[in-house]
Amino acid sequence: MVERPFLLHEMKRLRWQILVVVLSLVAIAILLIGQKPELLPGEESAPDQPSEGGIYSEALVGQLGRLNPLLDYYNPVDRDVDRLIFSGLVRFDDRGLPHGDLAETWGISQDGKVYNFSIRSKAVWHDGKPVTSEDILFTIDLMRNEGIPLPVDLREFWKQVEVKELDNKTLQFRLPEPYAPFLDYLTFGVLPRHILEDTPPESVVDDPFNLNPIGSGPYQFERLIIEGNQIKGVILSVNKDYYGELPFIEQVVFRYYSASQAAFDAYKNGEVLGVSQITQDTLKPALTELNLNLYTGRVPRMGIVYLNLDDPSLPFFQDATLRRALIMAINRQSIIDRLLGGQAILADGPILPGTWAYYDGIERIPYDPDAALTILKKAGYTVPAEGGNVRAKDGVSMTFEMVHPDMEPYITIARAIQDEWSKIGVRADLKAVPYQDLVSNYMETGNYQAALVDLDQGRTPDPDPYPFWHQSQITGGQNYSHWDDRQASEYLERARVLDDLADRTKLYRNFQVRWTNQMPALPLYYWVYSYGIDNQVQRVRIGPLFDLPDRFNNLNSWYFTVRPANEAEQTPSSTP
Repeated sequence: MVERPFLLHEMKRLRWQILVVVLSLVAIAILLIGQKPELLPGEESAPDQPSEGGIYSEALVGQLGRLNPLLDYYNPVDRDVDRLIFSGLVRFDDRGLPHGDLAETWGISQDGKVYNFSIRSKAVWHDGKPVTSEDILFTIDLMRNEGIPLPVDLREFWKQVEVKELDNKTLQFRLPEPYAPFLDYLTFGVLPRHILEDTPPESVVDDPFNLNPIGSGPYQFERLIIEGNQIKGVILSVNKDYYGELPFIEQVVFRYYSASQAAFDAYKNGEVLGVSQITQDTLKPALTELNLNLYTGRVPRMGIVYLNLDDPSLPFFQDATLRRALIMAINRQSIIDRLLGGQAILADGPILPGTWAYYDGIERIPYDPDAALTILKKAGYTVPAEGGNVRAKDGVSMTFEMVHPDMEPYITIARAIQDEWSKIGVRADLKAVPYQDLVSNYMETGNYQAALVDLDQGRTPDPDPYPFWHQSQITGGQNYSHWDDRQASEYLERARVLDDLADRTKLYRNFQVRWTNQMPALPLYYWVYSYGIDNQVQRVRIGPLFDLPDRFNNLNSWYFTVRPANEAEQTPSSTP
């Protein structure tokens, strides 16, 4: 039995994101299909082929910081650009399955502790130098250094992993113990040793490289757009020596704007062809733009109500029947439709839908307040006929405090939940608190009874729910519900040390069934993200996202115009 393995098991830190402007995200795809001339009898249509060329321009909300994948952790717009310039050893698809990026192949030892990787022979830097094992080791050494502004737990993680160069294109990782989610940590953008090796780690932050980067990705840095002594954008051009599938689009231009409305206005004014996020304040006008297609994907952030199962003053929270009644009394779909503008999807469990580990047969608990009252009565709770609070078997009144962020939409959502619980005789007293207080003074200390929050699992494609629900994480960890379930913990222990995907899938299926049966917290909804692109750009597709730059996962397939196979090449559309 795995009790509390080393720090690798603590790595997936919970990231709480309480956003000032809620991501306005709606499952919409407005596809405008151009008309083609009708064929005469006997004629056959020649297949269309994408044309190379054209310029895709996109509005980003924010400011450029540093174009360096080790320095972009806290600046999403830098990550957007870096995704196209730099490569990692591994990349993940929208189901959370790993694929080789710089890595051509890899193997894992039987004990799950040793990983050998082979780097693609054709992988070269944008200056023509080959990508080697030394580049990987150099980048990892930087991540271990205190001078690089990375999360402390990530730095400590790499200090515990032994990395060894086997030859110029082969390297080995040795873990202190088996850890199936290890591949998650190999998506970091690799830096060129031959350019930065003479720069002290503490000076990397201010190195000129960060404004003139060299990577190995599908696009290479061309120049900055500077207006009035300010950086207003970045121009990237296709990397003709890219080891993977070459993009059709010749240039990608990113322009920076101060707010989502300004970014959307830039599209309307013809300055850009894409808007990085269609948010709540721009959703309605975006839907009226006939040439703007909206693409939507689930993001790894779940609205959830945590219940403190270890609060001695609320023994009824330990009753799974009561917890089931509480979620049955919440009209979650109404919250999504009325309060979130339809910009979320219903959540039923602890693992993200659309991923390889998600069990589609998980129980869907319906909204049914009458049934909630019935199961409470059958379980021995006292439901006053004349109204008032339900009482537990020991006579304790169903009254507790629910903390929530002191901002919208959480204030409105909390009130809606409060109102619906009151209809089944459950009283929730609301307490609005600032974000930092909610995290440090309530969730981390366990000094709460119920809490409406967002659980963010961003940038971690592996589904591993261990940090949030395993018994060992109750004290000093992130099992904020204090769910002490041995059966569920055993599933999680075994799933994170096995490499076989089929075995892990079965274990996570069992875990989800157990979790839903016990309902240690109340899942509400998953947020979604909307992306706007002009209909000149074709073959755009996004799936579920683990990080917003994942919207570029199939950018190599995007194109502007098409040329019929039997006609001369046409000039593609472009935006200056």
